[in-house]
Amino acid sequence: MKTLTITDAKKNLGRWLTAAVRGEDIGIICGSDIVALRKVNVESTDYARREYGATPEQVAALEKATGRRRRSIKRTKELDRLYIEAHKARPENLDWAESSVKLLSKRLPKEKW
Repeated sequence: MKTLTITDAKKNLGRWLTAAVRGEDIGIICGSDIVALRKVNVESTDYARREYGATPEQVAALEKATGRRRRSIKRTKELDRLYIEAHKARPENLDWAESSVKLLSKRLPKEKW
């Protein structure tokens, strides 16, 4: 196991995270303890249960409601409006803007956006 001080870990955090993802044993010394840095798999249902105390039934209901809302938005063209608002709010994000412009140019006349 490679052990690091907190300062050393902070200096090259990306490097140590990458090493941990590859399966290397990385430990960070915190007082008299060593804390392991390891990759974990998180499922959305697990995350919702741990973070919010949601039951599997509540997560399933949310997924169903979200799917219905997305389909409704898509049908009413509200999705186009949401894309436009998001693009106006974050024009510096060029990758997102480029894909949005391609989508919008197919669906809306240019004067509307």
